[in-house]
Amino acid sequence: SNTTGHLWARDNFDARSHFPPSRCRRSSCRQWTRSMLMLDGPDTFVDTGEANHGKDLMKTQPIRTELTKAAQARQCLGDRTVVFVGLMGAGKSVIGKMTAAAMQVPFVDSDHEIEHVSRMSIADLFEKYGEVEFRALEARVISRLLKGGPMVLSTGGGAFMQESVRADIKESGLSVWLRADLDVLWERVKRRYHRPLLKTADPKATLSALLGARYPIYGEADMIVQSRDTGKEIIVDEVLEAIIAYAAVSSKQTVRGSNNER
Repeated sequence: SNTTGHLWARDNFDARSHFPPSRCRRSSCRQWTRSMLMLDGPDTFVDTGEANHGKDLMKTQPIRTELTKAAQARQCLGDRTVVFVGLMGAGKSVIGKMTAAAMQVPFVDSDHEIEHVSRMSIADLFEKYGEVEFRALEARVISRLLKGGPMVLSTGGGAFMQESVRADIKESGLSVWLRADLDVLWERVKRRYHRPLLKTADPKATLSALLGARYPIYGEADMIVQSRDTGKEIIVDEVLEAIIAYAAVSSKQTVRGSNNER
């Protein structure tokens, strides 16, 4: 039977709707950031001491840091995709959804998209076609999704291990590794029995082996944010800060490169 053909048949179907892309030059992001910081300055509103003749003075509302940071990160994103990578249990889906909501862009889980286009669960795909065929389908689906930015994309734990996937993400996205310690991951996944790679005699040892094999590759991500047992809002805030910082550094490097060419 042509299993490859079966997996290929539906992976070009995209039932997801998303917002129209918004273009942003990295240089303009830095200028925009500077203007936003000016709004937060202590001298933004000055009391002149003039009489108001019974009229109410203009009441100023403090700018909410969270909203400013989210809008700033969205501006820096442009039409690219934020791609969350990391091991199972790192929180890619929940943090990804909250990050997408903060920046007001769509969120997509690549595993859910794979299950949608194949009409099979991840576990069934592994069992029927094996990991090699599954990874090939996964790479094709992610490559297609990356063309639909801006959005936030959560990927499976093994996706970033593929060189072709890393190259596609580097071209069209910003990768964020949600790094977590072994004990944190184990507490989150030990009661979940749908993980194909953990169906072994010693699942914690398997998870530890995956950590040792994958973490050096995850380290190639553009940004690293520590996933830990704290408020999810704190992790999201750190992701937004990482996007802003990465965009600022990339903009400086681009300007420096252009000047060197002259």
